[in-house]
Amino acid sequence: MNNHGPVSQFIDHHYRHFNAASLKDAARGYRDFIEKQNGKMLVTLAGAMSSAELGISLAEMIRQNKVHAISCTGANLEEDLYNLIAHNHYQRIPKWRELSIEDELNLYEKHLNRVTDTCIPEEEAIRKIESVIVQLWKNADESGKAYLPHEFFYQIIREGLLEKHYQINPKDSWLFAAVEKNLPLFVPGWEDSTTGNIYVAHCLRGNIKNPNTIKSGIHYMICLANWYQETSKNHDIGFFQIGGGIAGDFPICVVPMLHQDLELSNVKYWKYFCQISDSTTSYGSYSGAVPNEKITWCKLEAETPKFMIESDATIVAPLIFSYVLRQ
Repeated sequence: MNNHGPVSQFIDHHYRHFNAASLKDAARGYRDFIEKQNGKMLVTLAGAMSSAELGISLAEMIRQNKVHAISCTGANLEEDLYNLIAHNHYQRIPKWRELSIEDELNLYEKHLNRVTDTCIPEEEAIRKIESVIVQLWKNADESGKAYLPHEFFYQIIREGLLEKHYQINPKDSWLFAAVEKNLPLFVPGWEDSTTGNIYVAHCLRGNIKNPNTIKSGIHYMICLANWYQETSKNHDIGFFQIGGGIAGDFPICVVPMLHQDLELSNVKYWKYFCQISDSTTSYGSYSGAVPNEKITWCKLEAETPKFMIESDATIVAPLIFSYVLRQ
């Protein structure tokens, strides 16, 4: 268990100070939490990590049982599937900082939705999924059944409804790995995603009669509370946060909810905490709040190992995952 690959050795030798040292400490803490303490880890995905192809490293973490639940934005849920079926149609814009208004309009007219240096092709990605998922929504609506948003995505992969369109190796899709493991997934605020907007449009058109065919964030919090209580009976649970926003704030609130609102006395706190964020510490900011602030909100204990890495998650997260995997 002590064997380390070249990436881990490089981190051990070179990452000695400042953000680099924080990265190494957090990675060691994560690895030891899983290996020595038999802990379980919830990972949160904010921003556009799926379009940044975090699946290349995150999928292997899932397969090797280093991730036990995920909270993500609706965008990260759908964008991993976009990449799986439309990767060859994506366009990268290396000089995105130099784009003029006219350049942006040109991309718009070509139905290319830009995320920093990456353009998601509307027809090949978004509309291709729409053609399949709308029928699943209608089937559920007509049968009077209701499901969580991610369950429809799981169904698409399990039934191979878009398999003929795969353009990358499925092993590089974190959503594909999550389906294989039947990983608990929590997607708060799904309705502000592109697929969520499409769902609303079909409700407004009358194609879907009951908007409650897709369950809400309240249902996700209930599922999360049940998962947390059941899992914590035999394991400590850690919290690895990539970015900020609702993907992180939603799941971390389950502990104070169980303690303060449900008034349970035997609920464990999160036993490991790490956040990767390029948000600077600032007044009133959640993404930029230092971990100690979470003590006052009944989320972390004073002795909880806390790490904050102020850097770009597209650089940091794969390195930490590689370290945890001893690559």
